[in-house]
Amino acid sequence: MGSEGRSWSGVGAAAGSGAEAKATTAVVSAAAPAEIPTSSASVDISMPLPEMSPHIIRLCKELLQGWSSLDSSCFSIETVSGGITNLLLKVSVKEDTGNESSVTVRLYGPNTDLVIDRKRELQAIPYLSAAGFGARLLGIFENGVVQSFINARTLSPADMREPRIAAEIARELHRFHQVDIPGSKEPQLWNDIFKFLKKASALKFEDTTKQERYETISFREIQDEVKELKDLSDLLHAPVVYAHNDLLSGNLMLNDLEAKLYFIDFEYGSYSYRGYDIANHFNEYAGFDCDYNLYPDKDVQYHFFRNYLQPDRPNEAHDLEALYVETNTFRLASHIYWALWALIQAKVSPIDFDYLGYFFLRYGECKKQMDSCLSLVQSFLSGLRNG
Repeated sequence: MGSEGRSWSGVGAAAGSGAEAKATTAVVSAAAPAEIPTSSASVDISMPLPEMSPHIIRLCKELLQGWSSLDSSCFSIETVSGGITNLLLKVSVKEDTGNESSVTVRLYGPNTDLVIDRKRELQAIPYLSAAGFGARLLGIFENGVVQSFINARTLSPADMREPRIAAEIARELHRFHQVDIPGSKEPQLWNDIFKFLKKASALKFEDTTKQERYETISFREIQDEVKELKDLSDLLHAPVVYAHNDLLSGNLMLNDLEAKLYFIDFEYGSYSYRGYDIANHFNEYAGFDCDYNLYPDKDVQYHFFRNYLQPDRPNEAHDLEALYVETNTFRLASHIYWALWALIQAKVSPIDFDYLGYFFLRYGECKKQMDSCLSLVQSFLSGLRNG
């Protein structure tokens, strides 16, 4: 749910060979990226755009060599989106030739370091960019990044569900999962969830109504559910891949003329489980209204899986079933992850969004799907033992 465009219609809302298994196909090793220009400057994200603009211009002139001598009058700045965790700006310059060139400046929201590992993100972006994913990283500053501008439209949840686009997302996700990011390949999902759980269970709200709602949450129950789910999912030996972990419609862009699909915003990226990344994407079929009745049925999932697995020429029946079980087990982990994320945001985010309501929405959906998902994986594992 993290980076851009997450919303819902609540109050105030404007799965290898062991836990360290590698993906079944060879990873793509990108060349070491070139050194990225950096600046110690920061920009106050709370400023109105007219007041912020001179700071953004100075920053771009410092980080982008080709723009360093341009007069400030050559620049224009507009807001692309103000997501739940970031502010995204389009910065354009008119050159003497009459041509216009643009970049994006992404400003991190306040306190986002509590839920996002910026060091992990910045380590991965150059390698993902070298492998052809997302915008090119052009510069880094204290509380944001400068990246190339992608000329494409952001997908809607309905676009994601369209079979032709879903097939392309699946093929591109398979390619994404082959990228090799240097460093530890240990899956981070459960580490992140337990970190969130520790933070979320120690909050105190000044607002009495919020505090009363918060005190209805049983963190012991959540902890027990997380441990049970982790122990069960470990038995699946799900392949570990470099995962996007936030593949909602707002992080997918499409250039219709070139039929080019882009994955963007890798803030939550980490080594994780293949099935988690797919399940998290499927949960986003619910759209901004969080209608989880739109979660894809088995036929729709198999369409996605066939396109995802196509390069590996699968033993179709076995591989499809294994991926189906894997995905729908991690479906629960996705709900728990974003539910706990929302609790932390409810305390620290200045954005007018009912994060506490979002916690109850996501955790409630997890509880609703718990029995059927756990029954599915237990039946599958029983079949493997008896087969």
